[in-house]
Amino acid sequence: MYRGSTGFRNRVEAGRRLAEAVAHLRDEDCVVVGLPRGGVPVAAEVARALRAPLDVIVVRKLGVPFQPELAMGAIGEGGVRVLNEEVVRLARLTPEEIAAVERRERTEAERRAQLFRGGRPAVPLAGRTVIVVDDGLATGSTARAALAVAQAQGARRTLLAVPVAPRDTVAQFEREGHEVICVQTPEPFYAVGQWYSDFRQTTDEEVVRLLHESDGWLGLRQSDDPPPPERDEEIDISAGNVRLGGNLSVPASATGIAVFAHGSGSGRHSPRNRSVARALNAAGFATLLFDLLTDDEAMDRANVFNIELLAERLTAATRWLETQPEASLSIGYFGASTGAAAALWAAANAHSPVRAIVSRGGRPDLAMPRLHEVRAPTLLIVGGLDDIVIQMNAAAEERLRVPHELVVVPGASHLFEEPGTLEAVAELAIEWFRKHLGGSSG
Repeated sequence: MYRGSTGFRNRVEAGRRLAEAVAHLRDEDCVVVGLPRGGVPVAAEVARALRAPLDVIVVRKLGVPFQPELAMGAIGEGGVRVLNEEVVRLARLTPEEIAAVERRERTEAERRAQLFRGGRPAVPLAGRTVIVVDDGLATGSTARAALAVAQAQGARRTLLAVPVAPRDTVAQFEREGHEVICVQTPEPFYAVGQWYSDFRQTTDEEVVRLLHESDGWLGLRQSDDPPPPERDEEIDISAGNVRLGGNLSVPASATGIAVFAHGSGSGRHSPRNRSVARALNAAGFATLLFDLLTDDEAMDRANVFNIELLAERLTAATRWLETQPEASLSIGYFGASTGAAAALWAAANAHSPVRAIVSRGGRPDLAMPRLHEVRAPTLLIVGGLDDIVIQMNAAAEERLRVPHELVVVPGASHLFEEPGTLEAVAELAIEWFRKHLGGSSG
């Protein structure tokens, strides 16, 4: 069993830490399955690190009829049922009562499986190593059901992988013959959420998006799996009297680097920007994602719209890059929402080294006084359903004095959550950076 230090910032960090613990499985034929909903963001990080397919196993708790919060077991896909016989005995439940609860939960499980997969068939598990991932363990009833589902579908090997769990729960799973990988087993243990700084609820939409993105990772694995990056690490950037966390990923023979400016108070863990960053890495571009604001600063909504402050932070990150081994790489900015305004503002500085800018759903109107000073070719990408922002970008386009384009992605809303729209953004960004930062178009 793998153990580490205590606590996680959020599920993304937990997933990355868990990915380190299962790195030895990369050469196996793995499938990573997350338990919706909170387990899926953790599982996505594991799947990405292993270059493995990502799927879900939908499991539903079976609650005692007169006390639904008390689990008497769980059901999973494929007719799997796991019962806690002691709870059933103490609650004096009849087979008919159990069956009624099971019918209700199976209907909901089928609905959720269709929702999450969006018509995509389940990833085959037969003959493969199946890693069942959740964001933590409490009693473990749903995890047991998920392991039973994987075994019933013919998995060659099953593992339960979680960031955090009580020591006695892990020991119980191991006594039952399960292989468990757990990053942390802190004591005393009251609830999974106590070990996360950010334990906000995962939405159905996020689960769908992560599963959709995983199709791209699976395609890379099957066709042109790129080599691991030469440098992929968490970094700190000094900006005045604060330090900002970031992630730098540099593929072999990188032809340029994209520095991300996140919008609306989000940071380096933004799932949309991380998705675009992965596509850029696969295309041969290095990426730097970092937090423009500290956690405390982000709590003040005024800071999110303080474009001069955000631009100063972006400039500080750019200067930091100039001290790194990657200093020779051509620099581009990828900005989203208010971050796009910060990118344009920073690029208007007389000595800015930035050679290209891509704006996704940007607010260039917030940088209007400096748009005529921008010297880097600029691509403005807007969703076709985002009428107000289209108008803002069209007005800003008239102020730009550099080569520029305004591209509207049909059927996309402001956050580009619709299937295929974020991929379109990534393709447009790759071509723009290839044109202005270097790199082949093949």
